Amino acid sequence: MKSKTVKCPTCEKPVEWKQENLHRPFCSERCKLIDLGAWADESHRIPGSTTQDFTEHLTEQEGKHH
Repeated sequence: MKSKTVKCPTCEKPVEWKQENLHRPFCSERCKLIDLGAWADESHRIPGSTTQDFTEHLTEQEGKHH
């Protein structure tokens, strides 16, 4: 059975998707660490509400219950 090939999320190099590849979906430890660093410095973010938006929402909800 032929293994699937995907693009490394960091450098876009082709990567075989197989159990032996410990870095998948990345091509190397280096690309894996570059991606981790991007999350750590918030270059990568999941879109959504900010903490301030959430706090304001809770405050509004508490006001409705009193």
